[in-house]
Amino acid sequence: MARNDESTNQPATNGFNHHAPTELFALTPTLWDRVCEVLRQRLGGDNFQRCFSGTSGRLADDGRFIITVPNPIHQLWIESNHTAAVADAVAEVTGVPAAIEFHVATEPVPAGLAFAPMPEIKAARVTAADQPPIRFFSDAGLNAKFNFDSFVAGPNSSYSLAVARAVAEKPGRIYNPLFFHGPTGLGKTHLMQAIGQEVLARKPRTNVRYVTSEQFTNEFVDAIKKQTFSQFRQKYRKVDVLLIDDVHFFEGKDSTQEEFFHTFNELFNNAKQIVLASDRPPSDIKNLESRLVSRFEWGLATQIQMPDFETRIAILRRKQSDFNVALDSWILDFMAHRIRANVRKLEGALMRVAAHVSLEGPVTTESALATLLHDVIDDDQSKTITVDRVQRIVATHYDLRVSDLTGPRRPKNIAEARQVAMFLVRSLTKLPLVQIGDEFGGRDHGTVIHACKVVTNLVNGSNDFKRTLDSLAGKIRES
Repeated sequence: MARNDESTNQPATNGFNHHAPTELFALTPTLWDRVCEVLRQRLGGDNFQRCFSGTSGRLADDGRFIITVPNPIHQLWIESNHTAAVADAVAEVTGVPAAIEFHVATEPVPAGLAFAPMPEIKAARVTAADQPPIRFFSDAGLNAKFNFDSFVAGPNSSYSLAVARAVAEKPGRIYNPLFFHGPTGLGKTHLMQAIGQEVLARKPRTNVRYVTSEQFTNEFVDAIKKQTFSQFRQKYRKVDVLLIDDVHFFEGKDSTQEEFFHTFNELFNNAKQIVLASDRPPSDIKNLESRLVSRFEWGLATQIQMPDFETRIAILRRKQSDFNVALDSWILDFMAHRIRANVRKLEGALMRVAAHVSLEGPVTTESALATLLHDVIDDDQSKTITVDRVQRIVATHYDLRVSDLTGPRRPKNIAEARQVAMFLVRSLTKLPLVQIGDEFGGRDHGTVIHACKVVTNLVNGSNDFKRTLDSLAGKIRES
């Protein structure tokens, strides 16, 4: 799996220096302490503690200053807010300016322990030969983190992933053009870029280009103004793999559509791979020339749908590994239940929580988490969940009828299903205990309380039962 920091052996740079170090030597604790003391005086004790606890410093033999941080959240925060302060502090202590780079710790730091001081790294030599090679995709417009290994597939996207892999293995030979469509934030761009990276990994000399339709349009307009058509067409008609994102942006842009029509023909006729993406299928893109719609439909169109609960959980687990933090499982469950439509929004929520936990301290209650994520969670879900829905889904899971849950019979399998249903109604709705009892054949509120206690004990005693309960809750929320 690709990591955002290109593996922890590779430094993430703030732009001062992009060359890998040939050797690293640990700073003496005294020197690192002096740097920290300068930072503490300039930032204030609380601010310093929040941002720099759990970090350590290293000095490369070429004068670069390496900060090791617990996770990428710390790196992002320090880079965004305190790079200048760090550079000034190092210069004050050492007497010479230094470029600042960051390493992320190799082991995940439990979120609740993010403030624990990390042990000082002993003097060690890390040579360039130890560093794995890095392929830079910037010339092709690719982002290295969007690869097949980092894509979390579920029933909503497994077919699209399989097709993308097939195209990457044999570009221009099958599924040409390949057209991804689906709502924003579900992984279309990720798969497009993964195709480009896989093609380059297999054949580094392949001419691959990823671009959004807006970028294509802007470059086309610029070529008109500067009379540089030859260079523009050379750029786009001599590629081996062309990846065009957000093609719905071509709507109503007649001149751009004309240019892209001829670009498409040139590439297709020469068996070059074309991959397109949009938030809707080709036939639904308004004000798009029919001849373009027809060509977009020549190959294969595949839809990426909304991820189910299990897939959202898998995405969150993968991303927390990327962020190098370990959040409590109930936090992941909450986010997977309450943020359903957009993977990008789900990942953003995870980063927000990770940042809060890492910099401010742990989130300990569901209400605090809901407040932190108030602008991204689906607040109306509890209002739409009905007792009937819960009963139907639970009855189906246990291969029973709803009347079994509401009737007087008390065999063990029915009793457990009834207790689970009561627990889920209590958890997912705002109904009072008395009303819940009424919905289950006129049982009293004490029966509901007992059912909730039984289910809670089962959850605490069995991870398998907890997973079953989480799955049922997910189905109820999404049905």
